[in-house]
Amino acid sequence: MKKLPNGISDYEKIKREGYIYVDKTMYIEKLENTANPTKIFLRPRKFGKTLFTSTLSCYYDKLKKDDFDVLFKDTYIGKNPTENRNRYCILKFNFSGISTQTNEMTLKGFREKCDVSIKKFIGSYDIDFNINPEQSTEGMLNSLFMAFSMQKPNDKIYVIIDEYDHFANELLGFRTDEFKDLLSKNGKIRKWYEVLKEGTESVVDRIFITGVTPLTLDSTTSGFNIANDITRKLNFNGMLGFSKEDVKYLMDELEIDEEKQKELMPVIKENYDGYIFSDNIKEDLEQYKLYNSNMTLYFLDEYMTYNEIPEELVDVNIISDYSKIEKYMNLCKAKGKYDILEKIAIGEPVEEELVTKFNSEKDFEEQELVSLLYYLGYITIVGKGFRKNKFAVPNDVIRRIYVEYLQYLNEEAEISEGKVDKEKICEEILTEMFYDFGNKR
Repeated sequence: MKKLPNGISDYEKIKREGYIYVDKTMYIEKLENTANPTKIFLRPRKFGKTLFTSTLSCYYDKLKKDDFDVLFKDTYIGKNPTENRNRYCILKFNFSGISTQTNEMTLKGFREKCDVSIKKFIGSYDIDFNINPEQSTEGMLNSLFMAFSMQKPNDKIYVIIDEYDHFANELLGFRTDEFKDLLSKNGKIRKWYEVLKEGTESVVDRIFITGVTPLTLDSTTSGFNIANDITRKLNFNGMLGFSKEDVKYLMDELEIDEEKQKELMPVIKENYDGYIFSDNIKEDLEQYKLYNSNMTLYFLDEYMTYNEIPEELVDVNIISDYSKIEKYMNLCKAKGKYDILEKIAIGEPVEEELVTKFNSEKDFEEQELVSLLYYLGYITIVGKGFRKNKFAVPNDVIRRIYVEYLQYLNEEAEISEGKVDKEKICEEILTEMFYDFGNKR
């Protein structure tokens, strides 16, 4: 029996150690077939962004040419390789985990992340380059490109950036002024992206950037206006997350019999399905709905370990995410923001136009709040109005996060006195959830 890659985001480890892999490599071909070589792709946490960037690294890295069959022989791209396979030197950055306690700590963390990536790059591709601690981060990136162009005139770089917005999102939720300083016209991070853009005129051939929200797109892309945001493109809707067929494949690989699959699938669907990331769908939405990949793997891993449906259907780290809702609720200044939250919690759809770039100089109103909750995965598209999208909670796991947050509000302060009894809402939602779960079991 194969193993589930629960919590593993290293593609090479998955393939070499015999873990089950849900094939997403057909999207490598799709990415190459789009004209713009610089892509930005946003998805909520726990949807497999880091694993996909690892897959890209393995596929395009010239150093892994001799390992191509081992890594890709049983995948779509292995059977349909593109002409760019194993063509590039991979320069990969991951900006998660940067401390944002102060502006200085944020810049220090950003610099350290860049240093680590550059050290790995020059070591892997045998580039004679010394990191100068006195040089600015953007200056160092520029010097690296110059050294590469002189020493590797026949090679090109593929830049991969994972979690481009992680630290900026944390900053914006608490210290807006510092966020603006870092990404303003003279901000260090914006200058770094300007240098990256300049690199595309010489040594950088392709760029792939992932993140969760477009909160920093307006700021960074003012100096980096070459990227194609494919987040809501219909042909990339399923690039991350699991389809119904993917979940079935996982259970088949785990040798779960058909009768048991019929028992498990409704529970998995009710708790982890329901996500749609394209607002261009004009037909039946059901066929485009996606399961949260991390939570699906968690469920199946628990089931295989204990041979029964887990009592706790959600990872505690996901439930604690209600604190993130609080952060962005505080950012929103609109008077009706808690009315929106309560409508979502009781299952009523809300209608809004989707914001594709957030301007840090503009007030954060109801439209921005609804859009942000969509990008974070706390609501999803459930239909189209005349001009606006209809949004609602995708599944019971997310509903439970709202319940937790509403309970927290009841304990801390009465936000919307006399309008809605949040404690009663919580009781009704929880009762319905547990009743549904009992019937499915």
